[in-house]
Amino acid sequence: MAPACPGQRARLCCSLSQARRQAESRFAFQFGVKVVAVDAELSVFYEDSVHFDRDLVEFGTQGGVHVHKDGLTVTSPVLMWVQALDIILEKMKASGFDFSQVLALSGAGQQHGSVYWKTGANQVLTSLSPDLPLREQLQACFSISDCPVWMDSSTTAQCRQLEAAVGGAQALSRLTGSRAYERFTGNQIAKIYQQNPEAYSHTERISLVSSFAASLFLGSYSPVDYSDGSGMNLLQIQDKVWSQACLGACAPRLEEKLGRPVPSCSVVGAISSYFVQRYGFPPECKVVAFTGDNPASLAGMRLEEGDIAVSLGTSDTLFLWLQEPTPALEGHIFCNPVDPQHYMALLCFKNGSLMREKIRDESASGSWSEFSKALQSTEMGNGGNLGFYFDVMEITPEIIGHHRFTAENHEVSAFPQDVEIRALIEGQFMAKKIHAEALGYRVMPKTKILATGGASHNRDILQVLADVFGAPVYVIDTANSACVGSAYRAFHGLAAGTDTPFAEIVKLAPNPRLVATPTPGASQVYEALLQRYAMLEQRILSQTRGPPE
Repeated sequence: MAPACPGQRARLCCSLSQARRQAESRFAFQFGVKVVAVDAELSVFYEDSVHFDRDLVEFGTQGGVHVHKDGLTVTSPVLMWVQALDIILEKMKASGFDFSQVLALSGAGQQHGSVYWKTGANQVLTSLSPDLPLREQLQACFSISDCPVWMDSSTTAQCRQLEAAVGGAQALSRLTGSRAYERFTGNQIAKIYQQNPEAYSHTERISLVSSFAASLFLGSYSPVDYSDGSGMNLLQIQDKVWSQACLGACAPRLEEKLGRPVPSCSVVGAISSYFVQRYGFPPECKVVAFTGDNPASLAGMRLEEGDIAVSLGTSDTLFLWLQEPTPALEGHIFCNPVDPQHYMALLCFKNGSLMREKIRDESASGSWSEFSKALQSTEMGNGGNLGFYFDVMEITPEIIGHHRFTAENHEVSAFPQDVEIRALIEGQFMAKKIHAEALGYRVMPKTKILATGGASHNRDILQVLADVFGAPVYVIDTANSACVGSAYRAFHGLAAGTDTPFAEIVKLAPNPRLVATPTPGASQVYEALLQRYAMLEQRILSQTRGPPE
């Protein structure tokens, strides 16, 4: 229970999430805006959503975005986001929602998207009329009407320029937590400056989607928080300040356009009088810094130091809580959204559930039951047989194709069906552990693995996960993890001045359910196999792209 509202069930925190990914990964939602209200006992009692394509058809988006003719440039109309907020608040008002009971609000926005406020926009924000919707008043406030979003991949040239400016990809990763990525905001800003210098010169503030939404509620520009800010290739993750070298490589006067970043648990101000007068929010309602959807999901799943969240969807995704990160060329290191002294890492693997379904069809007659029987009938370690299964070019590592190795490290063209199934599942989880450890992750005695996504319903797959990682596996409902996490963060922001740990704030939230514990002897079996798997991965990489640098 948040100390700010003891014993008051009617008092609550709200959260808003502008979500991006389809439900395939289960870490986010459909393309739209979602609101959740949580009472003082952390029970969700209100939720609603607006879907961009369905509810805002006049903007002509598909999946909430416009894909441009080059197939690389992907944008979203900023006024669509503004109007979505108008709509969802009006829906809440029409339902009889009691805004006067809201103690605090926070939110999450799709990471890597950015918004460009035109000179003079802040003056408009501070003097909004409660008689008019936001969209009507903010139409002329943006120097870029269609904003780059996470799906954009048109900035390869700017990525190479940024890496060259700081001494290479590894140097940039050590500095900002990631090598240069096309979707990251610094590279998007560099492209706008280079290709549309007039619009850049007329921009007085650049927001992330998260700080943009917070700015609407504040009635003034909200700062970028550390956690979402570390997905920009601009923030020095150790020092929590903008990198002057990166700023200079992207665009002039960029620091003044970004503002000073703040801890993710910061109260950035009281809610704007616009929302007090139009909807009945109390004037003392606090706005806690908004963050990215991935960091907010870490909060929603209540990860603690040493924990892992594994989403087993179309793509498999890992969230890791790290104390001492080791930034690498693969994966991302972000500042932790609930503990400013620690970090979170994110790893994505393209060959997830579609690969599992293909092997199920080929080796288990399309039956998950037969697939599970194969896992039950084969021994841990699979007799030393190891497999790499990548139908599409993998992200981590960059390998494509199927590669099977016997216990003697001889490559073969096929395995028996039951061996094939275990080789796939063990290989997928060994790859995750190897690359997590490359970022500085280590299993701790108190480590929990939180599993979600389609394959989290298969206990035999989760048993292999527990055995490979040597940690218990739990399942948790994360359908609204980013939005619920934002509500939890709102409570945490209220208590941040008391140094109350986030775990204490959310201790009343529903607990995950234990589904698998490591089999005795598993650590001895997989210790040697993990070393072999890493060695064979390097062998495949060297065969396809030459020796590692």
